[in-house]
Amino acid sequence: MTVKLDLPDKLIEELSAEATRLGLPLSEYASHLLSLGRKQTISPKTGAELVAYWQTEGLLGTRSDIGDSEEYARELRRQAESRKRA
Repeated sequence: MTVKLDLPDKLIEELSAEATRLGLPLSEYASHLLSLGRKQTISPKTGAELVAYWQTEGLLGTRSDIGDSEEYARELRRQAESRKRA
């Protein structure tokens, strides 16, 4: 099925840039966004559910600035454990 939408140029530019960043065609990215609006929001309860959610949202691998994800996670944990509580 084909649907035609008249969108503001700025929104098209933003959507195109995000689709490119994710390595998706604009039409596939737009379809993905529209399908998200139909889903019920379910909070992940386990680490595995969270990773599965991130995979479905196309979020895994989007942080190219993090070279070693396990070391990055350990550093975040160290920072959290040593922070001062108010």
